[in-house]
Order: sequence, then C-alpha cells, then structure tokens
Amino acid sequence: MRAHYLQHVHFEGLGSIASWLSSNRYQVTSTRLFESTEFPLVSDVDLLIIMGGPMSVNDEAELPWLIKEKQFVRAVIDAGKPVLGICLGAQMIANVMGSKIYPNIQKEIGWFPTIAKSFDQDFFRFPQSEIVFHWHGETFDLPRAAKLLASSEACINQAFQIGQNVIGLQFHLETTPESLKEISLYCANEIVEGEFVQSAQVMASKGNEYFEKINRLMNRVLEFITRV
Repeated sequence: MRAHYLQHVHFEGLGSIASWLSSNRYQVTSTRLFESTEFPLVSDVDLLIIMGGPMSVNDEAELPWLIKEKQFVRAVIDAGKPVLGICLGAQMIANVMGSKIYPNIQKEIGWFPTIAKSFDQDFFRFPQSEIVFHWHGETFDLPRAAKLLASSEACINQAFQIGQNVIGLQFHLETTPESLKEISLYCANEIVEGEFVQSAQVMASKGNEYFEKINRLMNRVLEFITRV
C-alpha cells in the first residue's frame, strides 16, 4: 500500500501519523510544496494525507502551486481514494468540493473540546466530547456532499466526512510534544489575545496523556478511511 502526503511548511509534518503508517507497512512518499510541486500519478496513491500550514487556500496569486495542488486533490477524491485533510488540508478538501474558505470569527489555538455531531453508523463517530489540539484562524462552509462530524464552541465546522473515505479535520490529532514545540516556535506571531487562544506555556504544559489520547483518535480516523 502506498501513502502520499502533501506538506506545506517544514514544521508541519506527519507527527504521530508516521508511526501508524509504519506499523501498517505503507510505502510513504511526499510532496514538500515548499521545495517541489511534483505530484505522483493518482493511480500510484492508495492513501492521501494533506497536512496543515499557515497559508490560506485562497492565496493562489502569491502561491500559484495551490492551483496544481487543488487539481491533484480533487482528482484523488474523484478516483475514490481515501483522503485525510488536516487544518489547511481540510480547508482544501472543502474548497475543491465547492465551498468558500474565510476567516473564522475567532482564532482557535490551544487545547479545547469538540462535540460530536453525527452518530450514523456509516460515518466516523467521534467521542461525545473530546479535548483536542487546535491551531487555525480560518473556517469554511460545509461542502454540499459532506456530513458534519464535530463542532466546537469557537468553530462550527470542525470535522466532516464525504462519502465513505474522505475526512477533513480542522484540529490536529497528529500533534506530538515535538510538533507542538515546532508550530509554537514558527507561528508564535499567531498567538494573540483571544477567548480561544492559549499561551505557548499553557499549550506545552499538558501531560503526555493528552497527546496519547488524540494520537489514538488519529489512528482510529486512519483505520476508518482505509477500512475498505
């Protein structure tokens, strides 16, 4: 099985997803868009993972490779392949499926709970309430074909599913202590005063159990979209 991931900045890598891919014996390739805009053939991808990044999917004028990336993502979805989008990746899925991306009323940075919105057996079931790690300032309209899976107090459209094997997550279940340090360092300017913005010290103060819990949930999401 072949997994390909799209990485937009050097400090937002796979996190805990790397261990899951290794345990499940995936051959892993990547397009690091800050270095290259070469994409594989859709037929060579069995699982696509789209990582986050501080840019917007609307930044096509400044980052013209976004156009090519969107075409690739849509082609993989249309081919029926499993796709997971995280933060910017979720916004990209929403965008290629026809939705607008725009600033959320509130920035959401730190550890805050999500609330499950769907318990349909055909869709991924999140825990009724779960504290997860967030880092985003934009949101999106829910694609017409999507089912809402989770919301938070600060942002309605936190997680969605399209069909049987496409899931978008605004939040970061892949976060590890190391990746939290990286994003806190390179995106420190985004930590501004706000009701749903925690300081770097507060975010880093959480014990290993917080990371282990969200990483297990990340594994469940990956198992779900690759189950068939």
